[in-house]
Amino acid sequence: MTREKARPLSPHLTIWKWGPAMAVSIIHRVTGNGLATVGAIGLVWWLAAAASGPEAYASFMACATGWFGKIIGIGLTWAFFQHLFGGLRHFVLDTGAGYELQSNKSWSLMVFAGAIIATIIFWLFIFWKAL
Repeated sequence: MTREKARPLSPHLTIWKWGPAMAVSIIHRVTGNGLATVGAIGLVWWLAAAASGPEAYASFMACATGWFGKIIGIGLTWAFFQHLFGGLRHFVLDTGAGYELQSNKSWSLMVFAGAIIATIIFWLFIFWKAL
């Protein structure tokens, strides 16, 4: 049996047209892994600092509440909302709804926008309470 040389053996990323739905799906996986990894590292660091005494815990709190800790917190908040909204989108897709091209594209873009807006609102609320 012969095959045409121009056709690929199986679909791969070079033949797919990238779109918001593909990006949301990939970022959903990345944010889930990132949240688990960074969360585990943060939890272990916090527990080790708490078990090591007041000096180590004060050092942890200084880092966690400093500018670097706030940047990590903002990134984790965005990852949380991105993963949450992406998961809700996948849940709707699992029911069989939202597979129409325009609907899928619109909901995918709303996942990105919603995560950014929710992160901004969340941190504005935190900074407003801190004043």
